[in-house]
This record gives sequence, C-alpha cells and structure tokens, in this order.
Amino acid sequence: MSELLGVAVLGAGHMGADHVRRLDRVVSGARVAAVADPDADRAKEAVAGMDGVAVHTTAQAALDAPGVEAVLIASPGEAHEEALLAAFARGLPVLCEKPMVPDSAGALRVVEAEARGGRRLAQIGFMRRYDTEYRQLKSLLDGGRLGRPLMLHCVHRNVSSPPHFTSAMLVTSSVSHEIDAARWLLGQELTAVSVLRPRPSAGAPAGLLDPQFVLFETEGGALVDVEIFVNCGFGYEVRCEAVCESGSARIGEAHGMRVSAAGAAGEEVPQDYLVRFADAYDRQVQAWVDATRRGRVTGPGAWDGYAASVAAEAGVRSLETGTRTPVVPAPRPALYDRP
Repeated sequence: MSELLGVAVLGAGHMGADHVRRLDRVVSGARVAAVADPDADRAKEAVAGMDGVAVHTTAQAALDAPGVEAVLIASPGEAHEEALLAAFARGLPVLCEKPMVPDSAGALRVVEAEARGGRRLAQIGFMRRYDTEYRQLKSLLDGGRLGRPLMLHCVHRNVSSPPHFTSAMLVTSSVSHEIDAARWLLGQELTAVSVLRPRPSAGAPAGLLDPQFVLFETEGGALVDVEIFVNCGFGYEVRCEAVCESGSARIGEAHGMRVSAAGAAGEEVPQDYLVRFADAYDRQVQAWVDATRRGRVTGPGAWDGYAASVAAEAGVRSLETGTRTPVVPAPRPALYDRP
C-alpha cells in the first residue's frame, strides 16, 4: 500500500463528483488516482485542478490505471455488478454506492463471487450507519435502557424525483436506506413487506405512485413503517422514531438556522441528501480508507447489499400486487458470519 491510497472513482455525476472532492479535500490517507465516466468532459470537470489523475471513459481502463489500489463506485446502479466483479478479479477493495446491484439475482452473484475469493473486499454505501444521530440511536437501542424495540416509524422525503424515476424505484432506490437502517438498528432480518398506495400527489409526475407507505415485519416481531414521498416539494427530510417497551427516541429533527423577519419565523430545510448527510458521507469514506489501509472491511458489506435488494424486490412485488409479500433471502455464505 502506498503512502496515500490510490482510489479509482467510477462515475463523475452528482454523487461521483462529490466523492472526488471528498477524497481530494476532506479525507486523509487517500488520493484520486483515476476517474472513469462515459462522458469524458464530465470526468475532466470533476478532477479539474487536480494533478496526476488519469481520466478514462470505461471502468476497466480506470481499474487498470497506474497507482490504483482501491475503487469507489458511484456509477448508475445497473453498472455496479460488472464493476464489482472486475474489482474482485483484481483483488481491489471497493466502496460501492447503493443499491449494490438493482436486482437480487445480480446481488447474489456478487455475494457468491466474493465468497469464492474467501476475502471480504466490498463495503456498501449505506452512509446512515455513519450519521451521528443514527449512531446515537443504535447505541441507545443496543444498551437496552428503553427495553425491546417494538416499532420504527420512518419518514423519507425528497424535494423532487429525477426524470427517470419509476414507482418501483421509490422502494429499490430510496427505501433501500431504511431497509439497511432497520436491519442495523434492530439487529433483525426483515421477513415480510406490505406496500400501500395512497392517492398520488398532484406534485408527482404523471404515472408515478408517490407517496407510498411501506410496512416491514421483522424476525423479532418488530414493525417498521416508512413514508416515502419523493416529490414533497419543500425539502429533504429523513426522520426515524424507535418505540420501545419503556420509552421512545426520535432522530432527524435537528434544526438549522431559524430566521425571524417581516412578522414571520422560519427554519431552513435541507434541499439535498448531500447536505443532510454531508458529515456521514465524510465519516463513511474516511472509515473505508482507514480500514482498507489495514486490509479490512468494517462497514456494511456485500451481504448487506444483497439483503437490501431482496427486501426491496419483495416490496416491488407487494406494490404491484397489493399483497403482503415474504422476504426470502438465499442462505448466507460462511464468509459473512465472520466479523
């Protein structure tokens, strides 16, 4: 391992460009060695002013660039499987943005490929595990002071959805964060899901079923409900309340600047996930760099990515059929039984 971990960033869009900036200006112990994006101009713009960065239009070329020792995948989800398998073939540690792979069959292929290699190489970008409030809630629940958790009430709202967003993506792209957070906070697997569809908002694009109400059941008897509303129009909000036997705890209600003027008062609402979870992304990437330099994977892994895909896929079936749908994953390889 070189003095600074050489990272290839795959994807130079909104998320990828932010990770390039983070690796260059925020995170210690790493440098951007290569960037790949089908749009060469966008890749060049992401690394403008940075020296010694190889720019490519294909992931394979970036992985083979001189000085690349690890990979950060921030390309569209449909490109993740090929990039992950290519990284595994080269023995390169990976931080892959979620969803790890959009469909559970592809996610299982990634899990099986990593298991065949006998070594964990992939961390998946469920950054809420690194958010201060989520970590405080996890510590509280693990400590048992409030008794057993009975319910999680979750809210996930976006200002607006991208043009390509589909009704299924409310579950597979957005609620995937709540899926992982629930598994992690409760230490329980999800066993069934029901998706309810209220009347679509007038602010939703034609044909988009937005909002949705998602209800998960867990193996420990807890319930997790999620309001997902991706065209709320006013801001980006993520909240979670854990209701336990002896009390409850809420996160996500921290307020920013409050302005009073002209006979009214108001508080700023974040407009973007990169604002709300900026610190979490910083801590996630720093933790990944530190662990990678020690030859370890310490965050959510490929199995967590697969588990999220299976639960999300069951959610899509429930959305389509209007019925409660079991969540049935494949057997977990022994590799993921080890810490």
